[in-house]
Amino acid sequence: MTIDVSVVVPTFNRPQLLDRCLAGLVAQTFDPSAYEIVIADDAASERTRRQVEEWRSRFRQTGPAIHYLPVRDSRGPAAARNAGWRCAQGRVIAFTDDDCIPQPDWLTAGVRAMRDGVTGVSGRVVVPLPDDPTDYERNAAGLATAEFVTANCFYLRSALEAVGGFDERFAMAWREDSDLWLTFMGRGETLVSAEDAVVIHPLRPAPWGVSLSQQRKSQFNALLYKKHPQLYRQRVQPGPPRDYYAIVGSIVGCLLGLALRRPGVTVASFMVWARFTGAFIARRLHGTSRRPAHVAEVIVTSAVIPPLAVYWRLHGAFVHRVRFL
Repeated sequence: MTIDVSVVVPTFNRPQLLDRCLAGLVAQTFDPSAYEIVIADDAASERTRRQVEEWRSRFRQTGPAIHYLPVRDSRGPAAARNAGWRCAQGRVIAFTDDDCIPQPDWLTAGVRAMRDGVTGVSGRVVVPLPDDPTDYERNAAGLATAEFVTANCFYLRSALEAVGGFDERFAMAWREDSDLWLTFMGRGETLVSAEDAVVIHPLRPAPWGVSLSQQRKSQFNALLYKKHPQLYRQRVQPGPPRDYYAIVGSIVGCLLGLALRRPGVTVASFMVWARFTGAFIARRLHGTSRRPAHVAEVIVTSAVIPPLAVYWRLHGAFVHRVRFL
């Protein structure tokens, strides 16, 4: 039988999540003989290979073909997705992640939207939130309003071949999907949405201070801006985070005031820092959990996030040789 759709799922040592994702993928209403599943394992793990082989054996007669693809050297999800779609057979490549749960009509709805002349389809991501979400959980739920995220999108294989797929310089799970989307936008390709192509993206428990480690991703904003300056300002971020720069500037002012023994400069700089940091804390706490542990985490991390974020933004600008603030 001809394979119409290839589903590519990158993974990295997350067996329980992968099992859950595969359970959703083999339960699709789409003709099982017309689609395949490619698991691109960025850890090249023997455990994951055995896991995928078990799924393949279980559904060899009744389900879609399931393939295991080891990806050497752990080069990130962009490289894993590229390896996956390049070895796939489908005319349409569907992307989702190992922590997502595709709903039964996901493939059917996504392929239906891939009518003549359409290059890509963006599905809907549903992120269930608790009644009192943390700041991290609320930020993660922003995935539900993002366009063409790799948790749920479809592209023609021929279109991926034309642009070379994902840019593997995006070495973390950040902005590599936006880059591909903006690349197709810049080429004038037809991109549509399919609200009935749904995946569920449950949130996972996060360690204390997770927002600090997340700031490292900011370096890839510079690369995205370098490649798509106009579209970046129109569709991603209209301008630099001025409040972050104000906070960093006030910290520098405090240090200079102390070093030069200028108490007036020190006090004025501290007041600026307190004003902007207080507003940042209030913004992060608005509509989120008031549990004491969460409030304490927000207060502490709010003092660290702005200088950390600015550092990584400027680091990215330096590495990628672009003027980016």
